[in-house]
Amino acid sequence: MKKRSKTTDHQIPEKSSGMKRRSFIKLLGGGVFVLFYVGDPFKLLAQRQQLPEDFNAFLRIDEEGMVSCFTGKIEMGQGVITSLAQMLADELEVPYDRVEMVMGDTDLCPWDMGTFGSMTTRFFGPPLRAAAAKARNVLTDLASEHLNLPPSQLTIKDGIVMDQHNPEHRVAYSQLTRGKKIEKQVTETPPLEEYTNFTVVGKPKLRRDSRAKVTGEAKFSADIRLPGMVYAKILRPPSHGATLSSVDTSAIEGMEGVELIHEGDLVAVLHKSPQMAELALSKIKATYTYNELDVNDKTIFDHLLAVAPEPSVSGEGGDLEKGEELSHLVFESEYHNSYVAHAPIEPHTAMAVKEGDRIRVWASTQTPFPLKDQIARVLDISPDKVHVTPPFVGGGFGGKTSNGQAIEAARLAVLTGKPVMVAWTRQEEFFNDTFRPAAVVKIKSGVTKSGAISLWDYSVYFAGSRGSEHNYDVPHYKTKIYNRSWTAPSGTHPFATGAWRAPGNNTNTHARESQIDIMASEAGIDPLEFRLNNLKDEKMIGVLKAAAEKFGYTSAKSPSGRGYGIGCGIDAGTYVAHIAEVKVNEKTGHVQVVRVACAQNMGRVINPEGATIQIEGCITMGLGYALTEEIQFDGGAIHNRNFDTYELPRFSWTPRIDTVIIDAQNEDPQGGGEPPIISMGAVVANAIYDAIGVRLYQLPMTPERVLKAIQKS
Repeated sequence: MKKRSKTTDHQIPEKSSGMKRRSFIKLLGGGVFVLFYVGDPFKLLAQRQQLPEDFNAFLRIDEEGMVSCFTGKIEMGQGVITSLAQMLADELEVPYDRVEMVMGDTDLCPWDMGTFGSMTTRFFGPPLRAAAAKARNVLTDLASEHLNLPPSQLTIKDGIVMDQHNPEHRVAYSQLTRGKKIEKQVTETPPLEEYTNFTVVGKPKLRRDSRAKVTGEAKFSADIRLPGMVYAKILRPPSHGATLSSVDTSAIEGMEGVELIHEGDLVAVLHKSPQMAELALSKIKATYTYNELDVNDKTIFDHLLAVAPEPSVSGEGGDLEKGEELSHLVFESEYHNSYVAHAPIEPHTAMAVKEGDRIRVWASTQTPFPLKDQIARVLDISPDKVHVTPPFVGGGFGGKTSNGQAIEAARLAVLTGKPVMVAWTRQEEFFNDTFRPAAVVKIKSGVTKSGAISLWDYSVYFAGSRGSEHNYDVPHYKTKIYNRSWTAPSGTHPFATGAWRAPGNNTNTHARESQIDIMASEAGIDPLEFRLNNLKDEKMIGVLKAAAEKFGYTSAKSPSGRGYGIGCGIDAGTYVAHIAEVKVNEKTGHVQVVRVACAQNMGRVINPEGATIQIEGCITMGLGYALTEEIQFDGGAIHNRNFDTYELPRFSWTPRIDTVIIDAQNEDPQGGGEPPIISMGAVVANAIYDAIGVRLYQLPMTPERVLKAIQKS
């Protein structure tokens, strides 16, 4: 008999990049300059990121033996300022502490689409290593000439080329490059270093920006100071559906030092004091007309289902009708995710200044090169007249790929002829955010009498396809995607949406892994055993077993009263599995996550210390979208404007975190900045069910929703 269950319920930019205070001329003038044509790794990157065919990754070695590594990637807390230096050091065979990073500077670095998607190590790493291998060959040829020895008789250690038979017969890279600049085109990539020969990669390294950030020495965009600079405060509408009708600025006429700019949609006041600029802005009177979507945070899910486009099928196999016939138990569930803000520690900030016929911008951005093009289009100038430098970026999570503040600063700098700082307040940060989209997932699934998954009919609305693929061995399945991106056509969302750390995968993994637990519970099978029985993927089996061992997991049918939850998934090529323990206060609805064990298979690990930190950070951040973070709104009016109404994870929430990184040094490295966050919604939801026998279908699982679910049970 079938059982059906339906539930709906003017600072020096090099300093900020970790580079010593050297002049631009010295940087470009001395040492070896290796220019090369891109091999296969870059062609793959060009295809995936639409990079131009003439893209060149390059490095420079100066007369002092220091190696400058130029990358279009930026450092926003993910630690690539350290891991990329490790990769270059091993491939070039130089000491790690002799590598300096120059990151994201559009005048110095090769073009890059941006820093997101956990792609830096996976996609920029191979061409960076290729560049280093070519440089190593050039230096070997130079040393061969210098030492009058065949290249085959030479070996390299710590930037010194020496005779294998007589190590005292040697020459340093710095000796080869002293006083001259060598340009050489290399058309073929030599073999890369075998991972077994690495001495830097795979070794834990303290992040090279940690001391600067702890001591306050690190410079962010808001720390840039230029002579004659002014702060801009910009008139914002009260709602995303509001259009400016009229503006009365008479109250600020005559205010000393206040400059008013009103050009098109831009109304701004500027002053050398940000407080005075803010005061002047508050005196402006404006009226608006409104054209709002008639939705709010309660009705948005019905709206999304109503406006959904025709789906695309991302995967299917077998026959759904046959799968349902074979099922002993069939389940239908609907899962909801609310809008979620990025809420970075550093709000969007930019400094812009006009320098002759060029515009220079220091910006908190994940995408300096796309920003360069954006500014050029807005100002109607050639892109080569725009220079973008990202100092350290204080968190992005996908939210700093939108660069409104930098465009505003650039426009105002041109209009006023002064250096202009635009620093969004926390209220502006929330209002102008590109939120993680609200989304709906519908699943119809079935299991046989023996506990095998026989049916999987999966539909996701507006979260996107990332993470929608199931990992399990299911003969009859179909996955439908209603809008493949995290952005959507006009009329879908009442405000802007965008990528949010592992975009789409948090939503999809929550739904998938909750549904798996529902089936396991109704089938009377331990949730770990149920997963293992329905998996053939050895990597997924491996991380599940590793997490269980680390956690000290013992088998039990759910709900067991223990408060144990399991979740697993794949993101950025990395396999992750979580097991968590929670305590639920049934009187208040409060959920305390006591401990989390996470196992991760990310291929070759460049910096184990950095990987561990990313796991811990993802788990902590994931508590927010799982338990409290959501945007309340009416139409285009955002009600959450600061952390008094938008609750981030607190220190008191922090669980014990145990990590396992699978030893897979013989495999290519995969992404590490996002995967550990994808299971947090699911693992907490499953742990709540195991603790009190109550299933929650909407994220976040606030105390109010927990209490409501308890009352319904």
